[in-house]
Amino acid sequence: MASHVTTVTLQPGQMLFSEGDSAEHVFNITSGSMSVAKSMPDGRRQIAGFLGAGDFLGASTRADYTVSAEALAEAHLCRFPRATFRRLLADMPCLEQRLLAVAENEIAAAQEQILLLGRKTAMERIASFLLLQASRMKARGMPDNPVLLPMTRAEMGDYLGLTIETVSRCFTRLRKLDVIGLPAPDRVQIRQIDRLRRLSEAA
Repeated sequence: MASHVTTVTLQPGQMLFSEGDSAEHVFNITSGSMSVAKSMPDGRRQIAGFLGAGDFLGASTRADYTVSAEALAEAHLCRFPRATFRRLLADMPCLEQRLLAVAENEIAAAQEQILLLGRKTAMERIASFLLLQASRMKARGMPDNPVLLPMTRAEMGDYLGLTIETVSRCFTRLRKLDVIGLPAPDRVQIRQIDRLRRLSEAA
């Protein structure tokens, strides 16, 4: 069975698959970061989520991929033919449990995004996003501070329903309040976690 599993390496900006492509494979991210996005009826793109090591892509039973997947940073993935992946699920109950856990996390992330887009102010969205990213890093056994942000400010804004200018203003405001530090473009140091939590709460 291992002979049917191949590895894929993507560079930043490289597409893994596009929405509507035939879903012939299931992918597991072993390192790096990916974004998934959907096309809107008016031609715009809505980023639906950010994925990292341990996450799966294409594991649904649909015949076509329902999102497009793009590398944010250099990414390494294992690629399974669907039939091979189904046999693995049958032979390895622990893998099935892992997949169920991933699905539960995706549902929770989708619910959080709905709340972010529908109820929260720009500052609350940014604060919530930083806390969510820190939580996901901790769940993967990674240090959660500083928070790694492999996506651009524009991609973050796309996900949160904000302009890049608004995202930048919120980061500047948080830095001036000494709630966060910005040691590098892709890292945020959380300096006042309790205050960040308060800022994330909807009014």
